[in-house]
Amino acid sequence: MIPDFLVTHSGGFHADELLSSVILTRLFPEARLVRTRAPEWLKPGTDRIIYDVGGQYDAEAGLFDHHQRGAPMREDGQPYSSFGLIWKHYGRAYLAAFGVPEAHVEAVHAAFDARFVLPIDLVDNGALDPSVAGPLAGLTLSALLETLKPVFDEGGQEVEDRSFHQALSIARAFVEAGVSQRAAKLRAEALVLAQIALAGESRVLELPRGMPFRPAIVKAGADHLLFVVHPRENDWCLTGIRKADEGFELRADLPAAWAGLTNGELEAACGVAGARFCHNGRFIAAAATREAALAMAKLAVKEAATAGSGQA
Repeated sequence: MIPDFLVTHSGGFHADELLSSVILTRLFPEARLVRTRAPEWLKPGTDRIIYDVGGQYDAEAGLFDHHQRGAPMREDGQPYSSFGLIWKHYGRAYLAAFGVPEAHVEAVHAAFDARFVLPIDLVDNGALDPSVAGPLAGLTLSALLETLKPVFDEGGQEVEDRSFHQALSIARAFVEAGVSQRAAKLRAEALVLAQIALAGESRVLELPRGMPFRPAIVKAGADHLLFVVHPRENDWCLTGIRKADEGFELRADLPAAWAGLTNGELEAACGVAGARFCHNGRFIAAAATREAALAMAKLAVKEAATAGSGQA
């Protein structure tokens, strides 16, 4: 079905129908977006997709609401919002239209659903309290998008619709960035896996450029790797590898004697000409050349082994 109309509710808007609109307007750019609660617009028809309003979920009929009794649930019992329903049925087509390779569509669809779509669904349904984010609760995506609604004394549908469309462009940027990042991780994975094979038993992984590397290292079971070296725009980077997806603990820190030093002081501390910078947190350093970066990496590996902090 190619709809002429994309229908959602009028009045105050929320993240779920905004983000649903991002998907649908990309797939159906010629369709008119209608924000209304008028009964005649909420009747199913072959010319429309109706979402986050209407009290029905019937994908074949183009109906995607989640407010009714018996609302749709995921297989694990977690609730859908309109965004989750639209992503379930149209997300793969969106990814294809966005240019994600066919071989990566399923993986990107699942990753984006788990880390981006599901939290929106849970917050919208009251199944997740934003307060779990502590002082950052007001900076969650759901909260930020809702701040784009007009304030109480700037009412009227014209103002609300204008605010909705302004917010839609911002929501679109977040969706596109989120999809791009997940697609890039899959592109990077093949490159990193190839370099891991070349590295053999070395504790240092050299990459041709900066890219996401931890997922591929974990996938390859390359537990022996401690540091990654790669070129940047004007220098070379030496960085540690985090132990887990969350948190900042590394498999091995850079030497404590390097912490916070730059240029000549760092060169003196490590004995490597071309050493340029080491972060005080000891998770990243920079060097002027590849040779200097690899020399620093070798020293870092040696100290990690001596300190007993390396992982076999």
